[in-house]
Amino acid sequence: MLRRRAWLALGLAALLPAVARAGNPPPLMLANVYRAGMPLADYWVSEKMDGSRGYWDGRRLWTRGGEPVNPPAWFTAGWPRVPMDGELWAGRGQFQRAVSVVRQQSPDEAAWRTLRFMVFDLPAQPGIFTERLAVLNGLLAQPDMVWARPVAQARVASHAALMEMMRTVVDSGGEGLVLHRGSSLYRAERSDDLLKVKPFDDADARVLGYAAGKGKYAGMVGALLVEAADGLRFRIGSGLNDALRRDPPAVGAWISYRYRGRTDSGLPRFATFLRERPDLN
Repeated sequence: MLRRRAWLALGLAALLPAVARAGNPPPLMLANVYRAGMPLADYWVSEKMDGSRGYWDGRRLWTRGGEPVNPPAWFTAGWPRVPMDGELWAGRGQFQRAVSVVRQQSPDEAAWRTLRFMVFDLPAQPGIFTERLAVLNGLLAQPDMVWARPVAQARVASHAALMEMMRTVVDSGGEGLVLHRGSSLYRAERSDDLLKVKPFDDADARVLGYAAGKGKYAGMVGALLVEAADGLRFRIGSGLNDALRRDPPAVGAWISYRYRGRTDSGLPRFATFLRERPDLN
């Protein structure tokens, strides 16, 4: 039955046009943050892969920002002609390596052999996530699917069990977990159908400029002036090492930061620089 459904998916997807174009970000499902008390019985749980978001439109790979990815031909050879949403992943704690490889215009074949495309959804496949997951596992079950692999999904019974699973992943060098509502359709928006579970809050922001350093940081950057996706503007000084203060992320570049809740006005509390995000630029 799974094989039959998988081939049906292949036939349908062959009729679909590519939805990504250069400079036009692909329509991706985005995550909210998990909150204690949410109905865990509704969700599948997987590890949050700390890599570069990738979108396979059935013919080629794209970044989250809509830039074409140029892997060696053998990397995508034999992949299903269906859109696949996943993460180009080099392993736990290897975010910068993954992003560096993905951004190469001329692919380094040895470097690409360290990556896998970890697939977690089929955007064009009809049905709820639990049904799409069955089709996904069938599509990628073939022995020649070396470089594209399905992300392992499981169920969890309680908040305590979820926190224990997250600690196990984080202690092993992982980033956290993802919850995917089993009854959800694939919608290219941010919603509670997709949730991230991490030991701290984090978000992305775009660099607008710099505040001059003072004292021991005189002549260097004291803080980054940034704008979050929701339009809020604020400063981030914590987490910048001396090298970044001398050579900060460029104006217009995206960064990730962590924080501890928000103020009454919505600003992130104790915002701390985490890393640059060239995959979002």
